[in-house]
Amino acid sequence: MTMRVAILLFDGFDLIDAGGPYEVFLTASRLLERDGLPPAYEVVLATPGGDDVVAFGGMTLTRLTDTDALDSADIVLVPGTIDVACALSDSALREAIERLAASSSLTASVCTGAFLLARAGLLRDKPATTHWEDLGDLGGCGDVAEVIAGVRWVDAGAVLTSGGLTSGIHLALHLVARTTSVDLAQRTARQLDMDWSPDPAR
Repeated sequence: MTMRVAILLFDGFDLIDAGGPYEVFLTASRLLERDGLPPAYEVVLATPGGDDVVAFGGMTLTRLTDTDALDSADIVLVPGTIDVACALSDSALREAIERLAASSSLTASVCTGAFLLARAGLLRDKPATTHWEDLGDLGGCGDVAEVIAGVRWVDAGAVLTSGGLTSGIHLALHLVARTTSVDLAQRTARQLDMDWSPDPAR
C-alpha cells in the first residue's frame, strides 16, 4: 500500500527541513520501483489555501496542494522556521496541523517545527526534541513531558520530533524504517550517500 506523506509548508519555512525528508521518501519509493515493486510513498507538498510559499532565503514554491483538499495523510511532516513567533501566530497553519494530525497515523516535525506541534497540543505529556539552541524554550512551552537533548529524533509513538535541520533527514529515514523496513532505510541512506544509524543518539 502506498502511504501518503503530506509535508506542510508556510512562508519562512527552512528549505532543508522539508527538502531533506522529501528526497528521502522519493528515493525510498524509487528504489522499490527499481525492484519492480509499487512505491511506498506519495509525497504531497501542501499549504493552507494552496498558496505559493517563500522559504527562508527567498526560494518560492508554487503549484502546491490545498490542505483542505487533503482528506487524510498517513504521515504529516511539519518543518521548522527561523521566525517561530510568526509561524505560531498563523491561525490557518495551526488549524491545518490540527486537522491533518487528527486524521493521520503519524505526525512529525523537524527542528523548530516542534513548537508548532506543541501549539497544536500534539506534544502534551510527550517527550520531544528540537534544534539544540531552542531546547530550553521548548521546555518552557508547558505541556511537553520531557525535552531530550543529544538525539537526532524522538519517537513518541504517533508523534515524532527531530533536532535541527539535517536531523530531519535522519528522522525521515527512521520513518522509512518504521513504516517499511530498516533494510529500505539503509538502502535509501546509501543512495543518498548519507551516514545513517537506526540509533537516534548516533
